[in-house]
Amino acid sequence: MKKILWIIAIAVFPLLMVSCMDFDNPADEFTTTDEELDPEVFHGKADEIDYRKVITEEEFDAAKSALNTYFRQVPTATYYIRGGKNGAMPQEHQYQYVYSLHIDNYSGFFCADQNFGGRLPSTYYYNFDFCDGPYGSFLEVKNNLANMLNHPQIDYMPEIKALGLLLFDVSAQEMVDIYGSIPYVDHKNNKEKNPFIFDKGVDIYATIIDNVDTIVACFDHFKEQPQWYQKKIQSVLNTVDAITMDKSIDSWKRFANSLKLRMAMHCVKAMPEKAKKWAEEAVASGVVESTEQEIALNWMTGCFYHPLVTICNSWNDSRVNASFESLLMSLDHPLTKYFITKNIAAITNTKTNTVTEANTRIIGIRAGLAMLDGQSVDNNPRVGYSSLASDYIQDAPTYYVKSSEVDFLRAEGAVRGWNMGGTAQFFYERGIRNAQPEGRFDGGRQMYSTLVEDYMKLDKAKAYTYVDPMDDANNIESVTTIGVKWNEGDAPEVKLEKIITQKYLALFPYSVEPWTELRRTGYPKLFPVLNVAEYGDGSLKDGDLIRRIKFPGRGTTVGLDDINTTGIDALGGEDLQGTRIWWDVEGMPNF
Repeated sequence: MKKILWIIAIAVFPLLMVSCMDFDNPADEFTTTDEELDPEVFHGKADEIDYRKVITEEEFDAAKSALNTYFRQVPTATYYIRGGKNGAMPQEHQYQYVYSLHIDNYSGFFCADQNFGGRLPSTYYYNFDFCDGPYGSFLEVKNNLANMLNHPQIDYMPEIKALGLLLFDVSAQEMVDIYGSIPYVDHKNNKEKNPFIFDKGVDIYATIIDNVDTIVACFDHFKEQPQWYQKKIQSVLNTVDAITMDKSIDSWKRFANSLKLRMAMHCVKAMPEKAKKWAEEAVASGVVESTEQEIALNWMTGCFYHPLVTICNSWNDSRVNASFESLLMSLDHPLTKYFITKNIAAITNTKTNTVTEANTRIIGIRAGLAMLDGQSVDNNPRVGYSSLASDYIQDAPTYYVKSSEVDFLRAEGAVRGWNMGGTAQFFYERGIRNAQPEGRFDGGRQMYSTLVEDYMKLDKAKAYTYVDPMDDANNIESVTTIGVKWNEGDAPEVKLEKIITQKYLALFPYSVEPWTELRRTGYPKLFPVLNVAEYGDGSLKDGDLIRRIKFPGRGTTVGLDDINTTGIDALGGEDLQGTRIWWDVEGMPNF
């Protein structure tokens, strides 16, 4: 017997989301879906993938019938990872809550240009309603996958279970990199209510790597399955796969190995020997190698407009960061020619009354400045700073794995002496050539490819001074000194800075991984954040880089109890913005 099962995000996540001073109905955000599901809640089998299980066609058909509703939830979970909402692809309010109100700023890509009614007075100000946003998205990933992953019938189609487990782990790994620790085991086992036990980040990483190895083995075994089985799995895959170009098991295998390679590089300081082993295993097994193998939401995988086109250009809620401006201008990057707009309105200097006319130059906002109120240039001059060109950002994919990221990972591995299947120069240069943020499939707007070859010839950064048209006190010389052109004679540290800088630019506007690499390596070099001591939580001084977001759930008694009971111990430090997560090893050089 079936009944309506309301899938509810647990109470540790605040329901209210806001933008453009316009409040959504709280019932619309991370609350419920009225899918008709089996009322039984399943626990404790998500890690088990018996891909050698002998399955009859009748058993497969029975399992498929029992799980059809769960299959419809897999794309929903996939969308939530990148700011989806209510079963739809990434949308403006949700994307803002998951990225734009915090991580986009921490990465140095963007800066909020308004204070959201006083709730975000500056870049590093901690607003738990905003900062719990990524975790709320993760909980929806869990809510849409966990019952399927623990359902006994899913064992009759292990490849689909492997796919679902990979999606769960992709989201969980990002949460570790954002918060430092989460109740990973409890959520994967489909626990329904507090108390939740936080797991150590290093243990979560190790478990995800174990999962990936099992997932890859399952996908490798698929070709040994009977033809009838392969055909039926492909039919299900066509339904649940929202992010690969060819909807193939091979693409999902490459997805899994690329995640393993990414995680291996994160661990290079904390566990260098394991990092090397994991990275070489991932490459040998097969990672994403080309733009056709990328894992993304784009015009080839579904009709999609990037949420930033609305957040930046309709709501006026985000503007380019001054650090990003300086980096782009110092390197004469192609994005300065077409993707980043010049100032969209005239801006007056508050001390000299000098006016910088509209459409004069690219102008970013210094991170850490006290934000002003309002979303119109009439009452908030910072709205007039540089934004993104709508024609290009609207078609930008949201990537889960971009081919350029994998190439830059392999380039770094090669510099470290690892077997990456090629030279650092080869992967570095291919990564740059495929780094465009705009969509790859719109021939009428392919600007990057016409500019990239000249860009790659830049031997040394250009002198550049950031000039704030509102206040000269914020002016600062560029901190970028490296060029773009590969030089085999460079020291390993210089090669690393070039690789990470280009990787950072290639991943724009996705901000979680760039923020992670910024913390791990110190690259690219960015301007010091202003007013950190005033607006942060007291654990950072002016100029510091924020190391993590404080634990989600602080706004509820049960959430705070979980943090105090197991969260602090799992983190290995106080629940503060300055506490380093497990792979962020203080004082250790890159080589």
